[in-house]
Amino acid sequence: MKLEDEIKQKKFKNDFHKLAVNLIYTHGWLSNHQAEFFKKFDITGAQYNILLILRGQHPNPASINLLKDRMLDKMSDASRLVERLKNKGLVEREICPDDRRKVEVKITNSGIELLKKMDDLEDKFENLFANIKSSEAKMLNELLDKLRG
Repeated sequence: MKLEDEIKQKKFKNDFHKLAVNLIYTHGWLSNHQAEFFKKFDITGAQYNILLILRGQHPNPASINLLKDRMLDKMSDASRLVERLKNKGLVEREICPDDRRKVEVKITNSGIELLKKMDDLEDKFENLFANIKSSEAKMLNELLDKLRG
C-alpha cells in the first residue's frame, strides 16, 4: 500500500522528505511484525540479535564491547540484554580470567536450540518481503548502503 494512503498524507515537502517518512514508517511496520514473531519465543529483537552474534562466535566467547559493536540497534544496553538472556538460561556470563574488568559471554545449548526453532520459522517472516523480487531487494540494499554513505 502507498505511504500516502497508510498515513493519510497527500503532500510532502519533496521526495527526500517523503523518503525519510517512508523509511521511518517502514521501520515501524517491520518492527511490529518482528515483535509478533519474537513474542512467540519470549524474546525481543535486541535479544535475538545478541543470540545471533553469540552463535556466530560459538564456541568462542564474546565481550560486551564486541556485542555492542556488532548490534544492529546501537542504543540497546548490551549488558542488560545479556543479563535477561542469562536469566532465561540462553547465555552464560563469566569474568575473564586474564582481565577481571572484562566479561565474556557464551551462548548455551538452550540458546542454540531456541535459534534452531526460530530458523525453522524464519521463512514465514521472510514472507513479509513477498511483494518484491530478489533483484529489487538487491537494488534496495544497494540504495540503503549508498544512503548511509
